[in-house]
Amino acid sequence: MSRDALPGRAELAVDADGQTVVRISGDWILAHFEAIEASVAALQPRLPEAPRYDLSALERLDTAGAGLLTLLVGAERLNELAERAALRPEQRALLTTVSCAVHELFAHPPPPPRDFGLVDMVERVGRAVDLLWKQSRLLLGFVGLTLETLARDLPQPKRWRVTALVHHMEQTGLDAVPIVALLSFLVGAVIAFLGATVLKDFGATIYTVDLVGYSFLREFGVLLAAILLAGRTASAFTAQIGSMKAREEIDAMRTIGLDPIEQLVLPRVLALVLTLPMLAFLATIAGIVGGGAVCLLSLDISPTMFLTMLQADTPLRYLWVGLGKAPVFAFLIGVIGCLEGFKVAGSAESVGERTTSSVVQAIFVVILVDALAALFFMEMGW
Repeated sequence: MSRDALPGRAELAVDADGQTVVRISGDWILAHFEAIEASVAALQPRLPEAPRYDLSALERLDTAGAGLLTLLVGAERLNELAERAALRPEQRALLTTVSCAVHELFAHPPPPPRDFGLVDMVERVGRAVDLLWKQSRLLLGFVGLTLETLARDLPQPKRWRVTALVHHMEQTGLDAVPIVALLSFLVGAVIAFLGATVLKDFGATIYTVDLVGYSFLREFGVLLAAILLAGRTASAFTAQIGSMKAREEIDAMRTIGLDPIEQLVLPRVLALVLTLPMLAFLATIAGIVGGGAVCLLSLDISPTMFLTMLQADTPLRYLWVGLGKAPVFAFLIGVIGCLEGFKVAGSAESVGERTTSSVVQAIFVVILVDALAALFFMEMGW
């Protein structure tokens, strides 16, 4: 019979002095785990109070076998046996390590799960507020670092990364045109349809034109484009920089004297700042066209009448109010996406977590800033 066919065994025997001995023999390895476990389970009910153990016939041993020996002998007793028994050094070291680990686990068991009552709920709220405060400080610091790097590079054209800027403008702007235009067109059509349905009861369906114009010129055009870029581009920035962080490429850049903010952040942020106003303008036009299509098909308002009313009733400043928010939204989306990429810890799981976090944060910040801007413009009478 080959050596691999000799699973470990634990059996009772009687030595020359007539005392009962637990004899450990064979290979206590993972390949024979089931057989050894059955042998241990059958022997445990028949063990005397203070048995002696004989490990002289122990052959091969791995962590699984050491764990079963700990279950049979006990952590403290196994540690003593490992010191006294005639074992090979590697076997003695393995038994000592496993027995000490098991003893530490039972000596200091993990605390039982707590029942989350009022105090625990308040504690969790406090931790969330503290995390929000730390994240806000980190974001403000990263914004300052980005602006400082931009101010340092602007007077030095040789440090501008025009190729990277154009590449990111294509990715963030040109590639996003179809989805932005389509979504804005559909939202414009929905707003016009809902407005016409409500205003019909008051005999004021003609004011659907004003509803579509006001909403898209001031809010929906830039907001839809910003939310789409927050989900589409912020996640891409986080994944790109996070993958570089996981592969230690950013550390390599610092080693050769390159500034990651200058090389990675500025081209992405500036590309967003330049493309989002154009996308917002496109979204505004697409939304108005969608509303005009519904007015033509459902309300019999001709395109000429639609454009005439839009020009007469909608001030041009509404367009500038909407487009003026686009660079701010773009800067915040780009900074948040890049910052979350730098926070990647080095694993694929961390990349996924940071990507999700960047999308949530970017959308939240965009909507928050838009709400504050709407209140400010309303108070200013703009």
